[in-house]
Amino acid sequence: MGPPDAILGITEAFKRDADARKMNVGVGAYRDDQGKPFVLRAVRKAEAAILARSHDKEYLPITGLPAFTAAAAELAYGAASPALPRLAVTQSISGTGALRIGGAFLQRFHAAQPTVYLPDPTWGNHAAIFRDCGLRVAKYRYFDAATNGLNLPAMLDDLRAMPRASIVLLHACAHNPPGVDPTPAQWADIRAVVAERGHLAFFDMAYQGFASGDADRDAAALRSFVAGADIPVLLSQSFAKNMGLYAERVGTFSVVAADPAERDRLLSQLKILVRPLYSNPPVYGARIAAEVLTDPALRSEWLGEVSMMAGRIIAMRQALRARLEELGSTLSWAHITDQIGMFCYTGLKPEQVDRLARDFHIYMTRDGRISIAGISSSNVNYLADSIHAVTKDQ
Repeated sequence: MGPPDAILGITEAFKRDADARKMNVGVGAYRDDQGKPFVLRAVRKAEAAILARSHDKEYLPITGLPAFTAAAAELAYGAASPALPRLAVTQSISGTGALRIGGAFLQRFHAAQPTVYLPDPTWGNHAAIFRDCGLRVAKYRYFDAATNGLNLPAMLDDLRAMPRASIVLLHACAHNPPGVDPTPAQWADIRAVVAERGHLAFFDMAYQGFASGDADRDAAALRSFVAGADIPVLLSQSFAKNMGLYAERVGTFSVVAADPAERDRLLSQLKILVRPLYSNPPVYGARIAAEVLTDPALRSEWLGEVSMMAGRIIAMRQALRARLEELGSTLSWAHITDQIGMFCYTGLKPEQVDRLARDFHIYMTRDGRISIAGISSSNVNYLADSIHAVTKDQ
């Protein structure tokens, strides 16, 4: 028997718990302030419009729905980006599928350095995806546990120490799991070292718009790397979080080519990679995303809803920190509001996490990461009171 998935194990323990106060802050899916799954109004309207057209169920091309991939690329890179005419883009099975395509692409064509360097920490699935593509995986320093913030000097030192032309995975925004993003000035420093060392930048963008509430702001790091045309850039893009299309598995993988001729060569190779993986992608979620992105009224409504979701998460961060400080905690909780996105590294120790589950019926991963989306105005004080109870003697 293989080992159980850590996140799913938390969910199972939560389901077995009969206590009315129980909380699951381990799973990375947005919930409204009543703790319920949230389907965006723009998505519902897009679905109604699609169903009214009575589309057929024919196969998509290998690279997916053209209207979707074009709109998704524009959202990521910017409508005025000079990279768009030379972008090789294919629809993917959400962000996981995009990373898998990217890994297979790099394993086949990146002969100089078949090692992917991942930030420490990073999403738990990153290493497994790239290893299963036949790539070696290594880490570079990113998070500073002493400050619950970014360890930029260590990160830059590791980027400089990597062999030239290494593959560097970067979170475009809302770094998962710690919720720690570089500032624009820090991104400029990172970009300079990546360019100086001739590294390839592989961006994972799962939270565009969902981090700050502004889709352009959340794409700024990616766009800054593309702007100079001196760094090879790959992108994994997902619409699970920012459109709530978790089960529809909607995403893209793209490579910024040097020119349209190279774009065409890259697309030909991407088709060869995708064909034995899954032949072609599913259509329904891509139609929803395309409808939302290309209909001006729906796009405006969607951007407003994304901003609302991001705003609720920011408000829960503020409320959690305020309550902990109100309780007289002698610890610093500034990192709760300094961090961004769905997840927060609380700084809780494994034994404190265990006590929260045992004594307070609050479930999270043992590294102390919590999903802010699992907090609501009705339970934020209970969470803060419980965290205070297990940390007050620290």
